[in-house]
Amino acid sequence: MQWLMSNTSYSFKENSHVIVNQGGEKKVMKKILSVALSTAMAFSMFASVAFGADAKLTPEQQFNALKEAGIVSGFPDGLSHLERTLTRAELAKIIVKTLSLEPVDATSYNDKNYANHWGRPYIEAATQAGILNGKDPVKKLFDPNGAVTVQELAKVLVTALKLEVPADANNTASAWAKGYVAAAVNAGYLAEGINYQAQATRSQAVVAAYAIYEAAQVPTVKSYNVVDSKNVEFTLSNGEVVKVALEKALEPNKATEVTFKTADGKEIKASVTWVVTAAQKVVSVSANNYKELTVKFDGDLDAKTAENEDNYKVSGVTFESATYSKETGEVKLLVAEGSSALPKQKETTLEISGVKNSDASKTFSEKVKFTAVDTQLPEVTEVKALGTKAIKVVFSEPVTSSTAANLANYKIDGKAFTGNVKFTYPNIAFITTDVAVGSHQLTVQGVEDFNSFKVSPATIDFEVAEDTTAPEIVSAKAIDLTKVEIEFNEPVKSVKKAYQTSSTKTAQTPYEIKDNKVILTFSETNRLSLGESIVYLEGVTDYSNNSADRNTTVTPELDTVRPEVTSVTAESKDSPARTLITVEFSESVNADDIAKADNYVLRNEKGEIFSGKGFTTKGHPVKTPVYAKDKNSKDILNKVVLESIDTLPAGKYSLEIAGIRDRASIGNTLVPVKVEFSVTETGSVKVNSAWYTTDGDDTLVYIQFNKALASSGSGDATVVSKYNYVDAAGTHYPFPGKSAKAELYSADTVRIVVPTADLTNWSNVASVRATNIADVNDNYLVDQSVAISNISSSFVDIKAADVKATDRKTIQVKTDGPISYVDKNDFVFTGLTTSTYGVDVALKDNNTVIEFTFDKEVLPYNSGVTVSTVDKGLIKSSDSYGRKLKEFSAVTVKDEIKPELDTTNKPVAQNDKVTLTFTENVKQYFTPKAFKVFVNGNSVDAIAASASGKQIVITLADVIPTEATVEVYLEGNESGKFVTDLAGNPAADFFTGQIVAGATTEAPDLDVEVAAGKDTGSTSAKAEVGTDNSLVYVVSKTKPSTPNVGSAVTGTAYKSGDDIKATADQYLAIYEVDANGKVVRFYSKQLIADDIQA
Repeated sequence: MQWLMSNTSYSFKENSHVIVNQGGEKKVMKKILSVALSTAMAFSMFASVAFGADAKLTPEQQFNALKEAGIVSGFPDGLSHLERTLTRAELAKIIVKTLSLEPVDATSYNDKNYANHWGRPYIEAATQAGILNGKDPVKKLFDPNGAVTVQELAKVLVTALKLEVPADANNTASAWAKGYVAAAVNAGYLAEGINYQAQATRSQAVVAAYAIYEAAQVPTVKSYNVVDSKNVEFTLSNGEVVKVALEKALEPNKATEVTFKTADGKEIKASVTWVVTAAQKVVSVSANNYKELTVKFDGDLDAKTAENEDNYKVSGVTFESATYSKETGEVKLLVAEGSSALPKQKETTLEISGVKNSDASKTFSEKVKFTAVDTQLPEVTEVKALGTKAIKVVFSEPVTSSTAANLANYKIDGKAFTGNVKFTYPNIAFITTDVAVGSHQLTVQGVEDFNSFKVSPATIDFEVAEDTTAPEIVSAKAIDLTKVEIEFNEPVKSVKKAYQTSSTKTAQTPYEIKDNKVILTFSETNRLSLGESIVYLEGVTDYSNNSADRNTTVTPELDTVRPEVTSVTAESKDSPARTLITVEFSESVNADDIAKADNYVLRNEKGEIFSGKGFTTKGHPVKTPVYAKDKNSKDILNKVVLESIDTLPAGKYSLEIAGIRDRASIGNTLVPVKVEFSVTETGSVKVNSAWYTTDGDDTLVYIQFNKALASSGSGDATVVSKYNYVDAAGTHYPFPGKSAKAELYSADTVRIVVPTADLTNWSNVASVRATNIADVNDNYLVDQSVAISNISSSFVDIKAADVKATDRKTIQVKTDGPISYVDKNDFVFTGLTTSTYGVDVALKDNNTVIEFTFDKEVLPYNSGVTVSTVDKGLIKSSDSYGRKLKEFSAVTVKDEIKPELDTTNKPVAQNDKVTLTFTENVKQYFTPKAFKVFVNGNSVDAIAASASGKQIVITLADVIPTEATVEVYLEGNESGKFVTDLAGNPAADFFTGQIVAGATTEAPDLDVEVAAGKDTGSTSAKAEVGTDNSLVYVVSKTKPSTPNVGSAVTGTAYKSGDDIKATADQYLAIYEVDANGKVVRFYSKQLIADDIQA
């Protein structure tokens, strides 16, 4: 007997039980595991005990399952006949069905009646697939009806499944089959102790077949859990849990196919949707009126950050409130009543920062464009009588107070009436007048929205009934410890008095009343307690003049959210040159904290401390950080500005920020953070000048900028639609788009060529306007106009603010465009230290700077020099277009001359101070590392410095010994600007050379009045000290020696006249010390009995 169950040949030569495979036709099997399955189904040796893993199904049920799968079939009588044995033909059919092989209509065997045997097509298919062979290859006999023994099938099973065959098997199988039987038993495929030479029943084969069939099936996904965007846990139909780490993150709320493998290597594909209710993106920003902006998100938000109006920015607009609706996913922003309205029908940018989604997995920081368009008339949405003395009118959108509060815009029952109107922004008017009980009509007209649309005249029915009940409190909540919002059941007209806990802890007036809500604000002194507080309101009055005292209990909802840095940006400025670094926080921050320089550290792109330009050697700002200002010069409490001294070099930086609390009653502190930002090329893009000429039928318009321009991208300077011209009456005209062409005539100059006939009213042209133009470094000019004239009357002008003396021999004059030829005789100077000098002239900085170099130091340190040109007709200097330099007179030369150490006034070192004298008045920004001081070659710390006139006095940590050698260095001052003149010019670095210290001086006497103290066993001392100085005392048993001026002393601080514990015969030493704890004056006395209080 011989059959094959692998895509390789196996030779079985054990006695006469198995015949060697002679080859036959071989085909690659489709499924090895399925082959194993199909073979096992024929194994009569599979005991139901061993293979009945699924205890829920009987062999008959298992047979039915296999029958449904099309693998086995019943007998003609419809029964399974599981008690019968399995024949070789039945085995062939099972194999073919399992592998989905096509039956083959052929006759390869010579068995009797084989051509008519029902199993022939299956036998042929299994033979051609190389799975089964005949028993006798010589005679070509298959034996379709022959039975299969347990041990014969065990060998085929073990070989097909590649099970390990033990060498020392001990069982009742035939000798050749012991190892195969043992392997099948060990693997659980075969029951131990059965008759391995017996024929298998169909029942045993079905149990075995079902077990392997079930194991071979790929399980399905029963459920899955998305842990996060890159991790999913699948629970399979067989109970297995597979954890899958994804290479690409899932997108929220989008079906994605995920492929993974089970523990036994089966590949499964499943569609996964990461359902996220927390918002992930901004869906839209829209405005259908000019005072409200609606921001729609695609999910839930954190209400606290969503309702922080500081988290939304539109240039030039101030938002008063932000109201979040979870139901709609929308935040409605209300523009403050006194603020400019939203830009009308113009693309505008809303900047969102610091808004978190509901699970804090995302913080929105993005810019979204929108266009506000108001096409709807305002409407009256509600008219309600408030008793018999007032009417409440609600409009559909924000309306102007001037029209909504105009009594003439309202009529009752068709008639004008007396009374007054109180408008509550944005859309509620309270009309105070007597109205009789009953049905009435209110007519409203003339009320305007912020697009000057008037409400359609409307008449609204309303009912009036008596109101005899004072307002009742509906709810109350404490917003932090200083703010309480109380909601009533009807609109509130006024509140007489409000306080909490005690009548002395009053709320600040005026109270904020909006419709039916009263908002109370308490000072820090009167703030709520951490627990429950009772809030009292006296004289709560409605519009029917019903009044009552009310009270409610509130428990503060403390702000526990730390502030976060939402952005750091830098902007370079001119006049004076500086860089403003703006730090924006997610909420308002503490004024004291933002002013502490130590809370900020500036680093360069390499992560190194950046020092200089107004930053210390520790990267702290020299100038005190301040709040940013709005257009009304009011502090913006969530924006802080750090200002450099001189502009920072262009490049990438990072700012470390720490130690800053929010403005909550119990401040939450920022988690230390490092934020990267960039400084672009200093200076903005500007139009210098414009002129025109004609060439035949064309007009040539030249527009000259101060920088090389972009010729592509959104800032492309060659887009003709970015330019228009303006006549003397102020009318704007576009250059004709079809015939006008803009081109770069030079790197910084645009030429527009346009047929003269296509220009409208060009004879009255006064200026040209350029918009959205960028330079090559992506710095933008947003909008600028400049005068234009014919080239014959166009001149190259100078920039008066940029005429400067860079040292005592050099003057630079900045022009508004390149000069190609300069004549030094065109210029006249006044205020020089001498009238006898020589001067050379040269062009620098792309020919936009005329530099004069004198042959001697003729410029005074404080300048005072002026420069003029000769008469217009004599000027020869011009640009490459032939335009002459414009005539000017008496332009002051700006002082940019560096102060220097005065060599005629040598430095003085004495006691603990070194005095340096400069060539002009100076000021200093002290940092401990600014000055390096050495005494007798040893480094000594400088602990303070002060400037007065031309002198700077450095205070050292130690007194300088008499005749010691002192050396002082100033390094890095060019960038650090630790020492500058009054104009801000940094002093030149210096080394003093060796200074011989003068003799130390003893501290002068301090005038002290000693008397008995107030308490028993005490004395007192009175003394007057200098500004910023203080007193310390020391009581000792021995007489103290007189200290030197500037020496350090450790004593007990006290105020003049306070008691000092002491006894008679002790010594009392009194020291006047400066802000650095250094001795200024000294007093001592041995106490007597009269000095001590008995």
